[in-house]
Amino acid sequence: ADYLEPVYECPLCKDTGYVNNHKCTCFRQAEISLIYEQSHIKELLETDNFDHLSYEFYQGEDLTRFTNAVKECQNFVKNFNSDYHNLFFYGTVGTGKSFLSSCIAKELIEQGKLVIYFSSAQLFETLSRSTFDRNSEEAASGIYEDIYECDLLIIDDLGTEKISQWALEKLYTIIENRNENRLPIIITTRFDKQGLIERFSQSQDEQLVDAIISKLYQMC
Repeated sequence: ADYLEPVYECPLCKDTGYVNNHKCTCFRQAEISLIYEQSHIKELLETDNFDHLSYEFYQGEDLTRFTNAVKECQNFVKNFNSDYHNLFFYGTVGTGKSFLSSCIAKELIEQGKLVIYFSSAQLFETLSRSTFDRNSEEAASGIYEDIYECDLLIIDDLGTEKISQWALEKLYTIIENRNENRLPIIITTRFDKQGLIERFSQSQDEQLVDAIISKLYQMC
């Protein structure tokens, strides 16, 4: 009966790119994919999603932890529009942290939400280029605004990047800004609380390190 009705990739803007003279989230997401070299996430989300989720790699207590984490992620997506909270995944390599964050990203992107997904190293490299590289200034313009205002920010593998005082200050500003505006953030890391403290303490600013760790554990 609806054979002659157009089928839109984005129901919000009907593929025009604009809603009430403002850029649609699909347009902004496409810009982010292009400008910040995040196109690889599209291929990643084709496999890293709830449809491909498997429990066969886990046993015993690990299976219980992973099952609970999956339920938490599904509730995060289900209640995204009504319940503000953040997620902090930590565990050794191969425990499913990045996979679950990708599952959430795919679900919300398909709902028309603006999701920015960075590895920790990519995030600080991008911020560094936009701050210090004049040749990248125009291409990276607006990156801070998008990081502060996107519907969901995902920072993957925190603590593996090169630590500096500048990077820690940017991280704290991002976390504090999004928390004040009640915009959720997901962080994954292979380090527990003490491990992050030791890793970040290389910057030699213990007060800032304590502020970052305390804020993360308070808000997530």
